[in-house]
Amino acid sequence: MFIFQMVSAMIGTTLTQTFIDGNPDKTALTSGVALMMCSGLAVVGIGLLMYRVLRSFNRKLALWYPIMRVAEFAVSAICGIYLLTQLQAVPNTMLWVYIPTAIGGLVFTYLLFVSGIVPQPIAVLGLIGYALLLLGVPLDLLGVLDMDAGLGMLLLAPGGLFEVLVLPIWLFAKGFTLPQTSRPARVSTA
Repeated sequence: MFIFQMVSAMIGTTLTQTFIDGNPDKTALTSGVALMMCSGLAVVGIGLLMYRVLRSFNRKLALWYPIMRVAEFAVSAICGIYLLTQLQAVPNTMLWVYIPTAIGGLVFTYLLFVSGIVPQPIAVLGLIGYALLLLGVPLDLLGVLDMDAGLGMLLLAPGGLFEVLVLPIWLFAKGFTLPQTSRPARVSTA
């Protein structure tokens, strides 16, 4: 689901950006928003599935992960609907989406780190990635950097590496190693 979410978001963002950049093709715009909605639904699915795994380690904290993923989808959906109805983008759309993404990601990777269900270096990569994402939002809003270029893109790299490559490959290859007292020894959510 991480890979589907990322790919559909990238294609959807590209299609909507071509409209924003002046291409009057509303079919591409509609397709782009639809792909962003699919990405958002995958995000919610990830949150719900991961809650089932993470709740045995810290139920209260684990609940914040799907809540943030639903918030991420809601922000994305509102921005997409606004774009379709007003034919202009909400200023700083992706920055508003990044806020719940980063907060939820920090909760998720912290729980991965303390639970030991994935190797700690993988969880640390995620913690670094989501912390840098959260740091980049106010820096972009203040005009210190642009998250779409240069140093801003470097801030996105660790989180992208975690979500697109490292965690999915680990899940496909090994799954989660759960403590013997909770559930079956292996659970794969990739």
